[in-house]
Amino acid sequence: MTAPPAGRIDTQGPVVRTTAGAVRGFWREGSAAFLGIPFAEPPVGPLRFAAPVPKAPWEGELDATKMGATPQRGGDGGTSLIPEPSVKGDSTLNVNVFSPSPSPAPDAALPVLVYIHGGGYFSGSPASPWYDGQAFNRDGVVTVTISYRLGFTGFGHIEDAPANRGVLDWLRALEWVQENIRAFGGDPDRVTIAGQSAGGGAVLRLLGMPAAQHLFRAVWCMSGATADVPLDRARGISKRLAALTGVAPTSQGFGSLTPAKINHTREEATYPEGTSQIDRLRGVLGLGLSHGPVLDGELLTQTTVEAIAAGVGADKLLVLGATDDEFTMATDGYRGKLRFVPAGLALGRVIGLRGPERRPYLRANRDVRRKGTAAVLGHYATDRIFRTLVPRVAIARGDAPTWVYRFSWVSPPKGWSCHCLDVPFFFDCLDAERAEKLVGEDPPAALVDAVHGSAVAFARTGDPGWPAWSQARGTTRVFGGPASAPDVITNGYAEVAALL
Repeated sequence: MTAPPAGRIDTQGPVVRTTAGAVRGFWREGSAAFLGIPFAEPPVGPLRFAAPVPKAPWEGELDATKMGATPQRGGDGGTSLIPEPSVKGDSTLNVNVFSPSPSPAPDAALPVLVYIHGGGYFSGSPASPWYDGQAFNRDGVVTVTISYRLGFTGFGHIEDAPANRGVLDWLRALEWVQENIRAFGGDPDRVTIAGQSAGGGAVLRLLGMPAAQHLFRAVWCMSGATADVPLDRARGISKRLAALTGVAPTSQGFGSLTPAKINHTREEATYPEGTSQIDRLRGVLGLGLSHGPVLDGELLTQTTVEAIAAGVGADKLLVLGATDDEFTMATDGYRGKLRFVPAGLALGRVIGLRGPERRPYLRANRDVRRKGTAAVLGHYATDRIFRTLVPRVAIARGDAPTWVYRFSWVSPPKGWSCHCLDVPFFFDCLDAERAEKLVGEDPPAALVDAVHGSAVAFARTGDPGWPAWSQARGTTRVFGGPASAPDVITNGYAEVAALL
């Protein structure tokens, strides 16, 4: 995006008055951008591990022409598939608003898309150029991206601090949207929340959370990764982190540590020194993610799927799906070593997949077996972490309005339909920084129109444009499949049935 030079307010930019004060953004082609608007006080000092506190009013106009601070402190995101810059500063709880019509006029009550970034609940950044809402603005949708506390700061167990601080940040940000989005031309009654990876898990978690039901009407989940960390596991990691750093497991103890120190020690607290990569993989596949929303018994009392199966969020509209090979490329480096190892043996002895599941799973994935054992292991990790969640949630929803998709187009540079590949198609930002590394030099324009167009239609009308799974179980929209294959198939997730 094009912003005014750093340190200078665009005096010709649009001004919008929020509940806390006026913000001045900047115009660009066809829309306006307002960056780094605080929705809560900076989470520093006594507020570092507290619930978010609404931002106190300010005088004058707040400069909203550059990205706000981000919780991420691990560099510029250069190792991530998505460029996710780290912005220094204390006021890390902020939103970016992109609007084609920043006006409170009734006739400008546009649908709203609120996007939650991914990153495993411990990294990522809302400042990514991939998350710019300009294309959605072009198509009449106000877009908001939000920040939240990450890793241990957002989700770690602390004896005398509220649990799920990152979740409380999501709720506070969505409350800010309800309070302010009309001033930016949006309709608070037409909010769709969307996210990818951990962000996809976040929107599913919100869908199954009674406390969030008044904050949105629809959900779009891309490659959702839920956490649902058991309380005992969260406590155990916290105690090990405290022991490794020599502090008490309290707000004061952890508050004496820098974010960098906590981030550096978090991995060792989760997986003791000497834990092999295979054991780490087994841990993720068996226990799930180590950081993220915790089943604290108060705010979150059930797993995401359990809450959805109990009917929470049944009145909300839901679209969810995954790429065909989220993490398969992660095992490409083992092709030579595993060349002569049978896939069944690797799944059984290395991963621990039992025979009653292993045999039907291999039968259903013959096409992957032809690509070698390394591909089978990567595909299995993809299915266990991401793709099984899609039918599990769709089945749990019953008759609640649910649409399912697969993203099958293969990245020319990566050789797989990999994790994050669908994000630039969703945002219609194929010319954004580093997108070419995933989508190649000549991505299909028709696929952009299909994915982004479906997202726009869903935000505007509540219908993405293909038959619902909830009307005919198994119905799946395939984005980017073979030209000779139908766009909608009747059993799109048959390959993971043995794992459900």
